[in-house]
Amino acid sequence: MAADPFSVRTETSSSSSPSILRSSKRAVGFRIRAHNNQHIDDKNRFYTQLGTFALKRKIEDLVLRAEMLAPIALEFEEARRLKQEEIIREYDLWDDVAKSNEDLVQLVESAKAIDSLKDLRYKAEESKLITELAGMDSINYEFLKQAYAACVNVNKTLDKYEMSKLLREPYDMEGACVTIESGNEGVYSEIWAEQLTRMYIKWAEKQGHEARIVEKQDSESGGIKYAMIELEFKSAYGYLSGERGIHCMSGSSENKSDLSKDGTAAIDVIPLFLESSPDLQIDEDDIEITTSPSLTIQHIPTGLQVRSTGERSPFANKLKALNRLKAKLLFVMREQGVSNLASIRSSAISSSWNQVARRYVFHPNKLVEDVKTGVQLTGLIAVLNGNIEPFIGAHINSRRHEIP
Repeated sequence: MAADPFSVRTETSSSSSPSILRSSKRAVGFRIRAHNNQHIDDKNRFYTQLGTFALKRKIEDLVLRAEMLAPIALEFEEARRLKQEEIIREYDLWDDVAKSNEDLVQLVESAKAIDSLKDLRYKAEESKLITELAGMDSINYEFLKQAYAACVNVNKTLDKYEMSKLLREPYDMEGACVTIESGNEGVYSEIWAEQLTRMYIKWAEKQGHEARIVEKQDSESGGIKYAMIELEFKSAYGYLSGERGIHCMSGSSENKSDLSKDGTAAIDVIPLFLESSPDLQIDEDDIEITTSPSLTIQHIPTGLQVRSTGERSPFANKLKALNRLKAKLLFVMREQGVSNLASIRSSAISSSWNQVARRYVFHPNKLVEDVKTGVQLTGLIAVLNGNIEPFIGAHINSRRHEIP
């Protein structure tokens, strides 16, 4: 019996239909994926080009600043080195050993500054070349990001160099002793004082140095009532002296006069003499020493008081406390413009609780406002993580008009 043509066509069609359908689906799926991949590639290319353009502009701005400042700074340092060499040649080093040592130290520091500035100039030129190659599509985006990071480091070094030229006041080149004392608002102030302590420790670490907590009084809340940090590196006092004052934490920016709403802490900063003891004689009859619960020394004429508990022996604590007292007295003498202890006006001694230094607002907008300089930053978390350079730089730059 002859096969029914229709039944044959139907059988053939029904048996091949799934295969054809799968092939069709695969083709359509391939075209969709190809289209999507092309769209993603175009999108990535667009953002890469946009990012490359933005990075190039940032690098160009940073390189321009480096090209302007580095040669001027280099010329200044080279002239300073030549002058120091001439001074050293003109007299016998053995005539005044102390002065000779000071001049030799300055000569070494100037030579280091020259080497550093030459290195900065080289890095700036290298970054400029990278941006030029990027304009010819000869370099990838990742390499450009490396160039940007290098440029940022160059400009940070220039910032520090500029600031160091403004650190000319007495004790600016010394280390720093920072005390953090919580306000009497209770748990919020105690937790806030602990946060500020971490902030200064993190700042020191970002500078490549260590900050040691040498005194600490914990609170039951998990915060602290009092802490003292020693920063034993050059210029720490010059950098941090502007931190002195009340630091206010607030959950709202609506009422700035309400200092008790959340928490406060007072920051005090005194010089930490690195190479020698403070040059100040104190009459023993003018001090009162107590040893319990901690070794405390009070300067009777002024009422100033210091303590030390972090050393291994009572004698070492006494010596440390005396040095802190001398540093405080020297700061007060400098502040009041007097040359001896007898001239200090105890009624005019300023306290770190006398003036608001900075406000940290957590809600509704995260904001940090430096009252002394007027600088405002929105990166609250970054500031608490130790990024306080904008405030330090603003404070140091505020001295510029005072320098002849």
